[in-house]
Amino acid sequence: LFLNMSATEGAENSRCLDQLNKFEKLSGRPPLRAAGSKKRVRWLPARRIFTQPCPSLRIPNRFLREGHRAPPARSGHRCVADNSNLYVFGGYNPDYDESGGSANEDYPLFRELWRYHFATGTWQQMRTEGYMPTELASMSAVLHGNNLLVFGGTGIPFGENNGNDVHVCNVKYKRWSLLNCRGKKPNRIYGQAMAIINGYLYVFGGTTGYIYSTDLHRLDLTTREWIHLKPNNPPDDLPEERYRHEIAHDGQRIYILGGGTSWTSYPLDKIHAYNLETNSWEEIATKPHEKIGYPAARRCHSCVQIRNNVFICGGYNGELILGDLWKINLQTFQWTKLPAVMPEPAYFHCAAVTPAGCMYIHGGVVNIHENKRTGSLFKIWLVVPSLFELCWEKLIKYFPHLAQLSTMQLINLGLTQELIERLK
Repeated sequence: LFLNMSATEGAENSRCLDQLNKFEKLSGRPPLRAAGSKKRVRWLPARRIFTQPCPSLRIPNRFLREGHRAPPARSGHRCVADNSNLYVFGGYNPDYDESGGSANEDYPLFRELWRYHFATGTWQQMRTEGYMPTELASMSAVLHGNNLLVFGGTGIPFGENNGNDVHVCNVKYKRWSLLNCRGKKPNRIYGQAMAIINGYLYVFGGTTGYIYSTDLHRLDLTTREWIHLKPNNPPDDLPEERYRHEIAHDGQRIYILGGGTSWTSYPLDKIHAYNLETNSWEEIATKPHEKIGYPAARRCHSCVQIRNNVFICGGYNGELILGDLWKINLQTFQWTKLPAVMPEPAYFHCAAVTPAGCMYIHGGVVNIHENKRTGSLFKIWLVVPSLFELCWEKLIKYFPHLAQLSTMQLINLGLTQELIERLK
């Protein structure tokens, strides 16, 4: 028995290492129904909102009909993740049929918030209350506790309907609200990048649709006051204006990764970094992969961070759609190309990483000439999963109906509160 267990553990370890080098495609399943429950179909009237409604008005819901199991293909959306769910907001698809046809009154945009539940492998369009923003492409999004913060973005036509408000959706209570802020807000922009550092929300770059920016703004999340940061550098030492870049940070510096304009993409052999302590920009030379060199220049890529390691994936360099996965360490600035390759190279996609280190990638443009988008969802472990996470994945694989049990039943089975929250 011991030998058999050892052999099994060895096989599991081997599979575990394989997970680091492979993307796994996920297929959203319909939610499981409790035994004996009746099939219910709910049709909601489509309604276009021209003016801001009262905060308690329920947002129009689309694609809630029985049988629609996953978000339609899209690009320009954003996603965030916690231990339990991937949240996908907004997006764009000019294909009328793929966008939902006449059922989607926001065509070619998606005024929607979706949730992919990791434990059950199911998609659900979230019924939210309050005022959902209408700038639905190339906005920025971060998760702060249970609050999804969304800033900027653009509507149709791109560049003519931009935003500069901070909208907050509490994903636990499913309610949107507008963050009332003081001070001078950033311009109405899209394609910017943002991050929360020590209680401050930093926003860098973006475009109005006509002018590309190198502005850096900071919002104090306690006082809700915006400040336009003016670094000490001479103008020539500032990063180039850009949009659809990504940012990372180590608590002391904010690092700008890639991005570009409609006619160029910026390389990654050097990285601009804003020093929070000195209020100045620095240029940092990165170290190439020993045999391959530097990652290709790119914009419209995705980026996630796990402690001091930052991972970039996919994107567009002006000629090719990229499908590679790279890692840079913020202490050594060494680039490493990972062996994993995206099954569908994409740009204008979104990515998020769970606290446990599993990255999820959704959507994006996958064919330039056909202007084709995808709705595919992939996952890949960026770190070796802990024994805790491996056991949890096995448990929900072999006992998929755990999510149907009541909280008290789960407690009686010995599940912790943390695991019960992942199921609910």
